[in-house]
Amino acid sequence: MSLDVLNILYTAGSALTAQRLRMDVIANNLANVDTTSTPTGGPYRREAVVFQARQTAPLGTDGVQSTVEGGGVQVAAIVQDNRPFNEVYQPGSPQANASGYVAYPNVDLTTEMVDMMEANRAYQANASVIQTSKTLVQTTLDLGRA
Repeated sequence: MSLDVLNILYTAGSALTAQRLRMDVIANNLANVDTTSTPTGGPYRREAVVFQARQTAPLGTDGVQSTVEGGGVQVAAIVQDNRPFNEVYQPGSPQANASGYVAYPNVDLTTEMVDMMEANRAYQANASVIQTSKTLVQTTLDLGRA
């Protein structure tokens, strides 16, 4: 298998890993949409995944790293969203402040669902790239045998 095909597989595979983590973070955000109290204090704060390009891919034939343009993607960080919390007037709640407001997480269901669909489609596209590459390699090998 040529180094180019391995680069394609590595790049698409790194994107699969990154998008899977993104979907996990989104699922965590959705699971905590009503969490008004965390161990660190205050409501849950939405998290987001930050990607960065990976410039090297471990694809050398003898274990030496090969530098490739656009060598995949990796998660640079998972950061907290600093937007303000959603305040709801609930004067009878034990978590209400002096004004009667309860702070809820800054998680927006619509944003999370759109992000989840986007991550899912990116994951599917990269899985398709891997499958297509695999099919092309198999076809090439079959032609070589004929």
